[in-house]
Amino acid sequence: MAGCDPSEFEAKERAREGSRRVVHRVCPFCEATCGLAVEVRGDEIVSVRGDAEDPFSKGFICPKAHGLKELHHDRERLRRPMRRTPGGWEEISWDEAYREVASRLLAVRERYGNDAIGVYSGNPVVHDLGAVLYRPVLLRALGTRSLFNSAAIDTLPKIVQTGLMFGRQFPTAVPVPDIDRTQYLLVIGANPAVSHGSLMTMPDAPRRLKAVAKRGKLVVIDPRRSETARLASEHQFIRPGTDAAFLLALVHVLFEEHRVTLGAAEGLVHGLERVEQVAKEFAPEAVSDFCGISAEVIRRIAREIAAAESAACYGRLGTCVQEFGTLATWGCDLVNILTGNLDRPGGVMFPGPAAPVDAALPKGPFQMGRWHSRVGGQPEVEGQIPSSTQAEEMLTPGEGQVRAMITLMTNPVRSAANSAQLEQAYSQLEFFVAIDFYVNETTRHAHIILPTPSPAELSGYELPLYHLSVRNVAKWSNAVMPAAPDRPETWQVFSALAARLMGLSHLTPEAVDELVFGVFAKGVLDGTCPYPDLTLEEMKSKLEGEIGPARIVDMLLRVGRHGDGFGRRPGGLTLAGVRAAAHGVDLGPLEPRLAEIVRTGSGRIELAPARIVADVARLRERMASPRTEMLLIGRRDMRCSNSFMHNLPSLVKGRNRCTLQISGEDARRIGLSPGARARVTSRVGSLVAPIEVSDDLMPGVVSLPHGWGHDAADTRQSVAKAHPGVNANALTDDQAYDSASGTAVLFGTPVQVEPEAPPASTGA
Repeated sequence: MAGCDPSEFEAKERAREGSRRVVHRVCPFCEATCGLAVEVRGDEIVSVRGDAEDPFSKGFICPKAHGLKELHHDRERLRRPMRRTPGGWEEISWDEAYREVASRLLAVRERYGNDAIGVYSGNPVVHDLGAVLYRPVLLRALGTRSLFNSAAIDTLPKIVQTGLMFGRQFPTAVPVPDIDRTQYLLVIGANPAVSHGSLMTMPDAPRRLKAVAKRGKLVVIDPRRSETARLASEHQFIRPGTDAAFLLALVHVLFEEHRVTLGAAEGLVHGLERVEQVAKEFAPEAVSDFCGISAEVIRRIAREIAAAESAACYGRLGTCVQEFGTLATWGCDLVNILTGNLDRPGGVMFPGPAAPVDAALPKGPFQMGRWHSRVGGQPEVEGQIPSSTQAEEMLTPGEGQVRAMITLMTNPVRSAANSAQLEQAYSQLEFFVAIDFYVNETTRHAHIILPTPSPAELSGYELPLYHLSVRNVAKWSNAVMPAAPDRPETWQVFSALAARLMGLSHLTPEAVDELVFGVFAKGVLDGTCPYPDLTLEEMKSKLEGEIGPARIVDMLLRVGRHGDGFGRRPGGLTLAGVRAAAHGVDLGPLEPRLAEIVRTGSGRIELAPARIVADVARLRERMASPRTEMLLIGRRDMRCSNSFMHNLPSLVKGRNRCTLQISGEDARRIGLSPGARARVTSRVGSLVAPIEVSDDLMPGVVSLPHGWGHDAADTRQSVAKAHPGVNANALTDDQAYDSASGTAVLFGTPVQVEPEAPPASTGA
């Protein structure tokens, strides 16, 4: 090299090579928790590969894992706080950002009240341990009821259904398929081969699904012949939004043919007679035309599940984000319970997480409907209101109007219903602070952006996801790169803001963290602790000395079912032990634990919660007047689970995946040929998309993936802009609800599809 001493250059290269190391951690980009082996040289991530010694994932990774490197090195990722000015964005210091955010939020609160400040949390929060544990600190400091959450987009019906039936907070009472032992798996409205088991945490889903089909039977019910359906023993099309009727028809057959057996739930259920009464009107012959599945097939599937040595019914996005989401998720668990497959090896079981998050939560029962959203009257669920109410709460004048927003790692202008209305709502806020690492379609409207670290800079533990895992495991994720000294972690940002909002800015970070830790410790020691003689002083003396989330995880591990009990169970888990096991700790298959799960007022599983049963009348009305329009559904791609991934080159390369899929039958009827573009119109919007003719779609159904639409001029995501796609949520309707939960309907939106430009008239 010109101007460089070759020996000096070689010495530097040898030093760089000598700094090579491999860091083991969990992939932070979806629910699968695949183990990674990340090769690092100096300050550069060289490669990302699967950790072959991880006992859970065994070397498997999907393409998203490679995004860890690209995201960390992306020059467009924000590293310092940004303030929007008339002349554009400017960098500011953390101290200045904290002062301005706190002062402007306090001004809004003083003028309009606590509820004038809204908070919206996104999916990436789940993978940031500090965000998971310290978000409640920030919310308590704000004291607002205007809390929105991405779970209210895609999971709220499941939260409501399991909460009402089992009486516990999410995610501590979600039965998951014991997929590695089941003989019969019924998948409805889910695509685990691509999602890797949303609310069913499992690496290498394709291998696990193939194994089910090989040793037993895998049946998929879906309006689209999905990647999972292609692995299945059998696939049946179903009309979007009719899943609840299909599942209740299965229940009907179980009762009619005297095939009901409760197994482990015997003596632990309430409302069995009411369920039988409800199911009477859902005979397969009565629902067949509505669902698009023959009565003979429905009866056969019901008999197969009842006769199987073990079976599990699993539904996910398609059963949640639809017109009857709560009824459909209810139907899944009714099938599991009434065939004796709840809490049964090979059926659906409750994971036994090593670090039980509920150990530090309030021990009261599940709660909802304590208040309702100001404008639309949608119910509060465990302190949050449906995300679809955001725009109306910001745009409708009056007492309680949301005038300031805090978003946490999210892009609701692309991920939530009726994005045009959300665009308007976010653009007119008096103050908006985004905690995020990109200037995206939502954060471009922020007044200040506080960047979170790259996932590669964070250590952590997948606390929520191990409550949903198909096998009990524990693994500590090591930071691949140390964060810059002037770059706080997310929990530190939350703590700093909370302290200022509570007038505690004079306290040191250590003092603030002691207050936070005390709240969690009190939850652990509130009377349900397995060690009655355990004291706060003993815990503090034996926990690892660092402040922050790691100390809380150590506490939860030690009081958990596999923990050392602070020395009372020698050989049990501690954080030090989990950290020492670089590849993770295998704690074995799921075990029966139904008796310790149920926390309803009756002490039994509530099979027929009044709120759910009341919604059956609405389903009955829909069956009497079924939809005749074409219906829009979403679809998920292996390379993407959040919109920020569209700025990572390896995850958007190749063919255009943001296409409107349509059946050949519908394409011919409408006059669309392969490669053409179609206009799609709903009640709230219209867009033009390239079509992909595919007989994987049920006639009468079209499909668009979510999270696209990167055509805004003032974002800072050049790769995403080069692959803009179209925004499916320009079509979804914020006023179309699942009544029982308040969730907006994202799958099953009525649309009109036509050629981009109607052919010119050929009249004389």
